[in-house]
Amino acid sequence: MTRVTRRKLLPALVAVAALAGAAAAAPGAADSGLTPRQLAGQRVIYSYPGLTPPAALLQRIRAGEAAGVIFFGENIQSSQQIAGVVRQLRAASAQSPVPQPLLLMTDQEGGQVRRLPGEPALSEKQVGQAADPVAAATAAGRGAGYTLGAAGMNVNLAPVLDVYRRPGDFIDQYGRSYSNDPAVAGRLGAAAITAQQSTGVAATAKHFPGLGSAPAGANTDTAPVTLNVPLTELRATDEAPYSPAIRAAVNLVMLSWAVYPALDPGHPAGLSPTVIRQELRQRNGFGGTTITDALEARALAGYGTTGNRAVLAAGAGMDLILASARDVAQGDSAADALATALDDGTLPAADFTAAVDRVSDLRSQLH
Repeated sequence: MTRVTRRKLLPALVAVAALAGAAAAAPGAADSGLTPRQLAGQRVIYSYPGLTPPAALLQRIRAGEAAGVIFFGENIQSSQQIAGVVRQLRAASAQSPVPQPLLLMTDQEGGQVRRLPGEPALSEKQVGQAADPVAAATAAGRGAGYTLGAAGMNVNLAPVLDVYRRPGDFIDQYGRSYSNDPAVAGRLGAAAITAQQSTGVAATAKHFPGLGSAPAGANTDTAPVTLNVPLTELRATDEAPYSPAIRAAVNLVMLSWAVYPALDPGHPAGLSPTVIRQELRQRNGFGGTTITDALEARALAGYGTTGNRAVLAAGAGMDLILASARDVAQGDSAADALATALDDGTLPAADFTAAVDRVSDLRSQLH
């Protein structure tokens, strides 16, 4: 699967006057027909608790105010049950003013990190240790794509491209790294991406610029993490697997919430324009869709409310905001804050529209 040429967002729709003041200077925004709240919703991935999507989420989807949904183990009782939920979400989306399909995603890395029953059974570490690692990575990527596709999902938040340093460290302890050799990690990641995206399911390379140096217990979900890796090592080891992934046309890249003083001592990677705009996009040449890690992560405890975190991430260059606390109100808080920031100029309209266009292009090539 390759990325399609960027185009104006939803040009067939009629302009809405409410948008004109906020986005008049942004090519593609003023003629999109979407309100600021709808445009903001195109940048938010929602989540929900339990087995049944709440009415509030279905309402947001029907209104064209959500980009997609992430699923966790608590949302999935069986393959049949989650496929029914996906049909319900797709039916709601069919009533919205946004013609592109929802982004319906989960973490199906393999091994211990699988939300759906089925492939890939092997962890990335097991893939790397296979007799024919490239064949194993290809099979894992294809298997993940088929598993998600059978459930009606179209985005996998995998593969992990982190290059672990020591046995038992944060990434290695769950078998989430292909190798401690960046060339091997890049080769296997690209094979998995190519195979997965050939099934029609988008792949996500994560966690840029890399969590492989994190020691055991250094988890951004639970606390701030700073990784003091020299710039030469960061680029030669941690970032190296992204070049083959980008050449393989990976659809999405997820940013880490760790702080990398060699790049930006003041911000986690997902809140850093230096990391996102300069290191990922300019230096590594990634032109696809960026997505945050969990917005509720405790690594962001010092960055205020959900809305403030969402605006900071969007301003730094993140396209999609992952509101994964299993609470529809979290997604609403993120989208409301983005809409306000678009309306009052805190987030420049041209940049906002460019991000929405990247998300729209991604959605348009999926089913």
